[in-house]
Amino acid sequence: MLRSLLLPGLLAALAPSLLADVRLPALISDHMVLQQDATVNVWGWAEADEKVEVSASWSKQVLKTQADKMGRWEVKLKTPSATGPQRLVIRGNNEIELQDILLGEVWVCGGQSNMEWTLANCAPLYETERSSANHPNIRLFDVPRQVSATPVLDSAGEWRVATTENLNRFSAVGFFFGRELSDKLDVPVGLISCNWGGTLAEAWTSERVLRRWTDFHRDLDNVATIAADADAFKGSEQQRMAEWWKQLGSIDEGSRLGWHAKDFDSSSWGLMEIPNNWTATSAARHDGIVWLRRKFQAPEGVEGKALLLELGPIDDMDTTWVNGVRVGGHEEAGHHTTLRRYAVPAGVVVPGENTLAVRVLDTGGPGGLTGEAHQVFIRAGEQDRPLPLNGRWDFAIGASMSDLPAWPRPSVLHANTPTALSNGMLSSITDFSIRGAIWYQGESNCRKAQLYEELFPGMIADWRARWGQGSFPFYFVQIAPFNYGNDTGQAAHLRDSQRKTLAVANTGMAVTLDIGNPVDIHPKNKLDVGQRLALWALAKTYEQPIDVWSGPLYRSIQVEGKGLRVQFDSAGNGLAARDGKPLTHFQVAGEDRVFHPAQASLDGTSLLVASEAVAAPMAVRFAWGAADQPNLMNSEGLPASSFRSDDW
Repeated sequence: MLRSLLLPGLLAALAPSLLADVRLPALISDHMVLQQDATVNVWGWAEADEKVEVSASWSKQVLKTQADKMGRWEVKLKTPSATGPQRLVIRGNNEIELQDILLGEVWVCGGQSNMEWTLANCAPLYETERSSANHPNIRLFDVPRQVSATPVLDSAGEWRVATTENLNRFSAVGFFFGRELSDKLDVPVGLISCNWGGTLAEAWTSERVLRRWTDFHRDLDNVATIAADADAFKGSEQQRMAEWWKQLGSIDEGSRLGWHAKDFDSSSWGLMEIPNNWTATSAARHDGIVWLRRKFQAPEGVEGKALLLELGPIDDMDTTWVNGVRVGGHEEAGHHTTLRRYAVPAGVVVPGENTLAVRVLDTGGPGGLTGEAHQVFIRAGEQDRPLPLNGRWDFAIGASMSDLPAWPRPSVLHANTPTALSNGMLSSITDFSIRGAIWYQGESNCRKAQLYEELFPGMIADWRARWGQGSFPFYFVQIAPFNYGNDTGQAAHLRDSQRKTLAVANTGMAVTLDIGNPVDIHPKNKLDVGQRLALWALAKTYEQPIDVWSGPLYRSIQVEGKGLRVQFDSAGNGLAARDGKPLTHFQVAGEDRVFHPAQASLDGTSLLVASEAVAAPMAVRFAWGAADQPNLMNSEGLPASSFRSDDW
């Protein structure tokens, strides 16, 4: 429990206007995990020059400091190995006591949508975890999505215990990675999820690093202009969005006639099973507004109470009303995977029958409430039994995108603006001491794969510099097979850029060529991804007795007769074909640089690759198609990374 108490006698001695309570960032709170066996940062804000004391239940030492002229203070706190739940007390003009703190291993889980993908998104897989998980030694912190032209020093997140409810909206890769560490090392694990679907690596990188490349200079100059007058920019953006929604109100019939009202009669509408991405309904080919309504009986004892409404993710945007009262909405693009959790003020829900209305704006492709049945409910409190709201809802089709004004194009500051997430999200966590980071991103950078070869190592160096913890472990996932539109080698080049990043000290790569889905950029198998990342961490960071922690990685080639001998690192006890069939997806080229399909013969920890079409091969490529799913692995069952020996 977090509590703030005014120290005795202070009110009598000081005028209230002179008091400034000590305040902590969201990361320093109840249920957090602090990095064990380390010197960690504890910081916050107070009145300028205010004296602050910090004491921990595991230490007799009281750390004393003083806030600077801007009110910020910080202490360095030594932590032992994991010793069970602990307390932390911070005293200034007031006192804050933090409880249920664990000392263990802390990892950041960063990237785009494949890292953001939750256990709920992976349904029907992992039913046990989704329905009955309880891992009190694993703690989760989600950094809220936010863009900014200047560093944001705090967030609105909170630490949560890894229970079923919390896991259903947390990174599946992050959880499986953390669970593996917790099980194998028998320690608490803290996971900080800092990711945003569809984002570019440059959005997660600071200006200091991005200035190396002229590609980013124009955007960086624009961000600097915004930073010089952030309030004016924010007001301009809000006005643009408000004008669009105002126009919608006059064009869309439901918005104009009040289809959200409690007493509106929707009995003549069609019926739709919710949740549903409406591909099997009359809304399947409709891009634009769809209205959804349903009635529900209030849970017992709700009179005078605030309630929590959850609707799961909605594709793309929504505005939501209960009994005609707007209770929430996500009316900006980029939130199609965001779980809707809306506070319903006390008095809005009344005993007896109530009405829920949702206006969904789908800008393209399938839309709707796309989550799972258990994610759609209303309840009075965290401990109260939820009232399910899944099932049959009334629905009606509203205005189409062709009738509406053009959706406002993203301004210069959006989720893919260089530095926007580095400022808006990452800056709020870089003072928090960690063991390392895991990363799953790259799909959005495919079009500039060659630049990624330099950008990605630059981003890693940037993160390490900002944390100031030396070359902390940074383990990443190689992007999975997928049929990218109009791909002419960019996806394979991106994968190879990731492979080459292994030259950066203290990095590791989990290969996913065997567990992707060529028709789904979000393959649901996140268990193997998390476990493969954990293999690197267990072997390299924690020095566990693991002989092989990676699939085969290309080392070199040499001409051998009419073929090429390919040598690998991490070949384990030998190379093998996953399905027992001939090896697939090899190509060789000669002096003309034209690649032809080739046959590869297993020979212990190396391969001999040749093609009848190439008499004198000079180069070899493996799995160089965007959606290739080859069968080469090592005897430990870990798949080989795609590669090329040429630089053509």
